[in-house]
Amino acid sequence: MYDGIVQELIDELGRLPGIGPKSAQRIAFHILQTETFDVTHLAEVLMTVKEKVHFCEICGNVTEQDTCSICRDVRRSPTTICVVEEAKDVVAIERTREFKGLYHVLGGAISPIDGVGPDDLRIRQLMQRLADGTVTEVIIATDPNLEGEATATYLSRMMMHLGLRITRLASGLPVGGDLEYADEVTLGRAFEGRRVVEN
Repeated sequence: MYDGIVQELIDELGRLPGIGPKSAQRIAFHILQTETFDVTHLAEVLMTVKEKVHFCEICGNVTEQDTCSICRDVRRSPTTICVVEEAKDVVAIERTREFKGLYHVLGGAISPIDGVGPDDLRIRQLMQRLADGTVTEVIIATDPNLEGEATATYLSRMMMHLGLRITRLASGLPVGGDLEYADEVTLGRAFEGRRVVEN
């Protein structure tokens, strides 16, 4: 425990996701000890982000405009939508440079334990996007965990009657991983998703 405002800074940093008490303390002391650290600029950026950044009215991605750059890009295929949980998932998929369609960000995953149901996500907006018949394939790219699987199952059932091609991202062994460290579910998925080796 530190006195006054230093502890307050550590506490505030510790409220950020993924920042534990030790990381919060390390960041706080970096700010305090580094004379070249521009606290004013950091504060301005944080204020600007809160003021200017919001969610795309079409897909739910983060943007400074009404629609995000991906939704505005006429080179992208409007026939395929990749459904993800969070905006950060869009960035992860975009880094692969494999996907050329559009996205739909749900804003989370179904999690009854956390009080998150289907009505708390952007599922209704997804169904509205699918109503005009432009989309022919929906790729469900929710996380391969209990909540992500529940969300994928729910979405599949919701879209089943629409006559769309519904696919789910493959899951299994990571590149560079060892079989002995893989859990049963991951190894089972790897067996299910195995493919023929071409000569």
